[in-house]
Amino acid sequence: MKKIGLTGGIGVGKTFVAELFQQLGVPVFNADIEAKKCMVEDKKLMSAVQLAFGENVYVNNILQKEELAKIVFNNSEALKQLNALVHPVVKQKFEDWCKNQRAKLVIKEAAILFESDSHLGLDAVICVSASEKLRIARVQKRDGSSVEEIESRINKQMSQAEKEGLSDFVIVNNEKQLLLPQVVSIIKEME
Repeated sequence: MKKIGLTGGIGVGKTFVAELFQQLGVPVFNADIEAKKCMVEDKKLMSAVQLAFGENVYVNNILQKEELAKIVFNNSEALKQLNALVHPVVKQKFEDWCKNQRAKLVIKEAAILFESDSHLGLDAVICVSASEKLRIARVQKRDGSSVEEIESRINKQMSQAEKEGLSDFVIVNNEKQLLLPQVVSIIKEME
């Protein structure tokens, strides 16, 4: 089995590309969704997060997302600390998930694949790419954020060019090039 990472900045269309892989029979593990699940289901992780960030981040075992966000999103050290707690748990979930797959290829979709060292141990990485203008328009349509909020989030992420440079494949999702032939080409090359 080959394990392939799928990443890209906010608004590039990672989830849509992941769905194309799934429709073509390639199982997809969404690390971002799994991380959120672990934060509310894994008692050991929940205790570690509460110990690191204070009693107020969980109330009656319910994650107080806004409270945690206030702590980590304006403090890069706190964010690193949170990631150091969450990512090993998600990595183990991915390994366990892989053991139950029978496909030749699997995809690990993660927004911060490189930043979290989640690309280590993978056979290849695909970066989904789109222009910043298109990314901003997509995110505005998706969640109604302001241009300033989206630009701030983009600027906090690893640059698109850097992600592309670290990747083995780049899928251009610019609404001009067809996605399906790009996805099929990668599947054929990796199988």
